[in-house]
Amino acid sequence: MRIVPLLASSLLVIAFAAPAEGATKTETLPVYDYSQAIREQVWVQTAVDSDSDGRPDRVAVRIIRPAGAPKVPVIFQASPYYAGLNDVPNHDDVDRALRFSRAETVTFSGYLDNYFVPRGYAVVFADSLGTGGSDGCPTSGGRNETLGMKAVVDWLNGRAKGFDASGAPARADWSTGRTGMIGVSYNGTLPNAVAATGVRGLETIVPIAAISSWYDYYRANGGVVAPGGFQGEDTDILAKAVLTRANPEVCADVMARLERDQDRATGDYSPYWAERNYLPDAGKVRASVFVVHGLHDDNVRTQQFGQWWDALAAHHVPRKIWLHQGAHADPFNLRRDVWLDTLHKWFDHWLYHIGNDVMRQPAADVEIAPNEWRTSPTWPLPASRAVSLPLGGGSRQAFVDNPSRTPEELAADESATDPNRLVFRTPPLPGEARLSGTVEVTLRADVAGKSPYLTAMLVDYGEATRYAGTRTLAVQDCIGPGIEGDPGCFNRREYVTATTPYEIVSRGWLDVRNRFSPAVTTPIVAGKPYTFRWKLQPEDHVFAAGHRIGLVVISTDRDHTLRYPAGTVVGVQPALSRVVLPLA
Repeated sequence: MRIVPLLASSLLVIAFAAPAEGATKTETLPVYDYSQAIREQVWVQTAVDSDSDGRPDRVAVRIIRPAGAPKVPVIFQASPYYAGLNDVPNHDDVDRALRFSRAETVTFSGYLDNYFVPRGYAVVFADSLGTGGSDGCPTSGGRNETLGMKAVVDWLNGRAKGFDASGAPARADWSTGRTGMIGVSYNGTLPNAVAATGVRGLETIVPIAAISSWYDYYRANGGVVAPGGFQGEDTDILAKAVLTRANPEVCADVMARLERDQDRATGDYSPYWAERNYLPDAGKVRASVFVVHGLHDDNVRTQQFGQWWDALAAHHVPRKIWLHQGAHADPFNLRRDVWLDTLHKWFDHWLYHIGNDVMRQPAADVEIAPNEWRTSPTWPLPASRAVSLPLGGGSRQAFVDNPSRTPEELAADESATDPNRLVFRTPPLPGEARLSGTVEVTLRADVAGKSPYLTAMLVDYGEATRYAGTRTLAVQDCIGPGIEGDPGCFNRREYVTATTPYEIVSRGWLDVRNRFSPAVTTPIVAGKPYTFRWKLQPEDHVFAAGHRIGLVVISTDRDHTLRYPAGTVVGVQPALSRVVLPLA
């Protein structure tokens, strides 16, 4: 990455006269010299002692803020990843992660500091408990992690103690207290968690590809279901991977408890998972919420944003949503100019109280195909209606589970007979149909064998040019001033597309032993028919005219579920089974 000459940042200061808070009536401007920004590190005392050493855990906090500014608001990104990851093997109860380097200097990766510090914002990074320079132990979404990052918001508002490297008290007397949290993945999950405490001073959050319930990240309807690409991972594996603090051995008992209490034997919902579920506390959220998620995210699946969005709506939380075609990605890498403009307006509105138009714009921006965006007043589309489609008539149809085959293999060639799946299709669609919301499946079925899973996949059958990933380009954008080692320049990325005969649009899983509740295992009688109901992942997808909507039913999902021995027989009665689609 090339270095932006220091002269470039100096010219910014010459070009603009700095108003009292770096703001005009319509937007903040880049009036502060990034090269002269104040960089400092403090340790914030929390209300928890998760490593049981008899002392409150402390959080390592790194700050960059404009020099010469009056009190400024804060953009806060918490993360367990700043010190890298340990190489931890996944559980081997399925057929089957990185370097370790503790952050020693006050550095800031990403674009937030380059873009927002010149505009009169402080940017704060903090190591989540048990990681990097922080005390305590990581718990993969546990209450201690939430309270650890809440303490930083409290410190920014004068309610918690902070200390510098010498142990002297450190106060955030440069801060207005108004704080916005932002991040991707785990870094986006922590904002959800902290907002759900109702902490004062947290004015807004921007959770990107974030978790709202950890049960639904590592489980589904009573079944052990891994995030895409991470078969065999669970809360204990993730916690061990991010356990990068000094003297990690002090967390051995905590790691053992995670492994025991997560319960990979039954997959049942329990108090362990309730502690990691932020949805019941949506009514406590005081912050506005800008939700961002990828419609092809198979890691943090779309249920995570869908149920959080619905819970926020039920409590009338001010909110906005972007759904893009990418996978587990920051929109900075997909729609950079529009993203920066929108995020800038969002933070200006909620942290500087600038009366711009960001809340008068349509609440939902949805990318229905690569680089094709549509807006609507809310999400799902107000015009979407539940369309119930029976799976057909006739007698019982059966298939035999084969865990060695992939979902993509089993969804392909829909017209062929395949002993390891069932396929139900609509006739060719007479016109475009847009799916917006959550699909629900009802199957009248019997199961006999080792595998307790039923997996349903919604498939778009018909040739089309579709999302196939992203690639990095050689050209860069310099979105703000920088310094040596942090130039403020970032490579552009673009979508990769491919013409394919079908696409798996959504999928969902059920452990048939949890047909009544994810919290209760109730054995079935082999070969006896039952009525099973479960939901697929929320989605927004356009089925083109002439395409067919398909439902593929299998047992083992090799990418996600545990893999029991082959041979389980599943029989389905189509006349008593149906799929309900939210279509507009």
